[in-house]
Amino acid sequence: MADSRTTGPRARYREQTRAEIKDAALRQLAEGGTAALALVKIAKELGMSGPALYRYFASRDDLLGALVSDAYEDAAAAVAAAEDPRGGPRARLHALATAYRGWAVAQPHRYLLIQGTPTPGYTAPPETLASARAVLTPFLPVFAAGTPAPATAPVLAQMRAWLAADTAVAAWVAASAPDGPEAVATALTGTVLAWSTLHGTIGLEVSGHFSGMGHTGDTLLATQVELLAEAFSLK
Repeated sequence: MADSRTTGPRARYREQTRAEIKDAALRQLAEGGTAALALVKIAKELGMSGPALYRYFASRDDLLGALVSDAYEDAAAAVAAAEDPRGGPRARLHALATAYRGWAVAQPHRYLLIQGTPTPGYTAPPETLASARAVLTPFLPVFAAGTPAPATAPVLAQMRAWLAADTAVAAWVAASAPDGPEAVATALTGTVLAWSTLHGTIGLEVSGHFSGMGHTGDTLLATQVELLAEAFSLK
């Protein structure tokens, strides 16, 4: 039986109000970045008093934490929707990268919230780590099937050391790459390299750094992903 405290009119009104506050905050982010986020302005836009808004979010950081979590969840959903286990690893890698870029360029203010310059003094809540890993999880089985080129050896060695030292990371990777220690190390190495490749290109694109240049973000990213696929001999 459903708990009336979480499904009754008061609970629904609270969730609706929280959603309206977050929508207003996202509009501020889109217009001026994290520096523009102000609870007083949000309260005024929604016809609320400042103290009333604090009943829904205890602080600016509390609101930012909710927006960060939402962004990671949406990004993870976009990437997961592009995963097709029936395809070959190379095609799957391209699909995942394309999906993540598509999410980021469609709403750059949310991408920059989770991958851009942090707001001074803001510390993301601990649970954000799991949300961030969820974005990368579909990449792990793709790289687990690969054979890393010699050029990846320095990163591969560091990933082996990380896995040995951090049981939580090892468990996370092993759940998607269950075919032994080498597959786990290869999966993490490829995923970390993919992560840096994605953000190197997408971060520049959504920040406007490709303006006036002779290439597009999708072409550049596709080429870099292809080079990464070659480095792991993905079929």
